[in-house]
This record gives sequence, structure tokens and C-alpha cells, in this order.
Amino acid sequence: MGMGMVKDCCMALGLLLACGGVFADDAAVWIGIKDAAWNEMYPERIEAMRAKGDAVRGESEFVICQGCHRPGAVGRADGSYPRLAGQHVSVLIKQMTDVQTERRSNPKMAPFIHLHEILPQHVADIAVYLHALPVPANQGQGPGDKLERGRLLYEKDCASCHGNRGEGSDEKFYPRVSGQHFKYLLRESQTIRDGKRRNANPVMVKVIKSYTDEDIAAVADFMSRLPVRP
Repeated sequence: MGMGMVKDCCMALGLLLACGGVFADDAAVWIGIKDAAWNEMYPERIEAMRAKGDAVRGESEFVICQGCHRPGAVGRADGSYPRLAGQHVSVLIKQMTDVQTERRSNPKMAPFIHLHEILPQHVADIAVYLHALPVPANQGQGPGDKLERGRLLYEKDCASCHGNRGEGSDEKFYPRVSGQHFKYLLRESQTIRDGKRRNANPVMVKVIKSYTDEDIAAVADFMSRLPVRP
């Protein structure tokens, strides 16, 4: 990164801290600061958010990721890798740059997305490409034996952020959960509840802190069965 780019990023970060948020020039998302530990706007992330992503470039840049996330970014039903197809651009950029800057621990992904290999422009390209991919309705689902319990918990505690249909919010950096694999939702929800995911939304941590493993499994199962829509 050149000195001019570093200066621009630092100026942008200062503006964010002073004003509480700005619109990215080339991204239809709101860049705001709500919680420094969860949604911190650091220079690498600011630069990726400001970049104009190119899906054609993103497709070629994503090739190295397909070994884990699979062609079409459909992920794996065993929960080892999430489905990325159709996810919001803002969420994808946040998670990729959080891993790059060690705000989210992901030893498997880190070597492939190291800052010297995947630059902010590449992050923007990949995010735009992934967002535009179709989401097939074949995600891994749970046992289906506690769906009513899952529905009640989801509507009470989760829908206000992730949406009634699991659509999430690009503007607020809330991930889409519809179309996601049950076992991935299960594992990540448990990790967040137990305070082991450093970049987790503190509001979500507080909300599900009292959830039992059975509660989390019921909600994850319900989310995995939400209709897949554009």
C-alpha cells in the first residue's frame, strides 16, 4: 500500500470517528461505527468498502477458495465451510478483512487471504462476485424435531436483526442466514454464545448467552429451513 493510500485511509478513519459514519463512494452500504470490537472501521476494511468490486475479476480471484468453499461457493453440509453464495457484500468484506487483520481467528483461511496476496480491491471483487451467485435450495438441514421451539426463539430474539425471512441486512452488516447449512449455523452460534468468536456482535452474544445447546440446535435447524430467496 502506497503512502498516499495509507494517508487517505487514515483520513477516512478519522472522519468516521468524528462523524460516526460515512457513505462509501462506490458501495451501496452504510459504513458506521457501533461497537469498536465488533464493527470497527479500520483502514483495510475502509479501503475494501470504498473499492468498486468487479464480479468478473472476483470469479478468477475466488478460484483459490473453491477447494474449501466449493465451486459456486455452496459450502459444505458438514458445517466445515459456510455457504457464501448470495451473502451480503458488506458482510463478506467485513469477515474477509477481519480474518486478514486477525480480528477473527480462522487459521485455515488466513494463509489464503493474507494481506500480501489478497488486497482490498481483490476483497471487493470477490465479495461482489459471491453476492451475485445463485443460492440453491439444497443446504444441509437439522433433524426437524424441534422446529416450533426454533421458530419461537428466532422470532423473539433473532428476526429483528436477521430478518423475518433470514435475509439479513447489507446496510447493518447482519448476515443472511437463509440458505446456510445447519451444522455451520450450529457451530458458529455455539462459538458466539461461548465468547470464542472475537468479532461477534456483542448484542447477539448477550441475547444467546442463556441458550442451551438444545435451544441453539432448534434455532439453527429453523434457520436452515427458511425459504431461499434472492
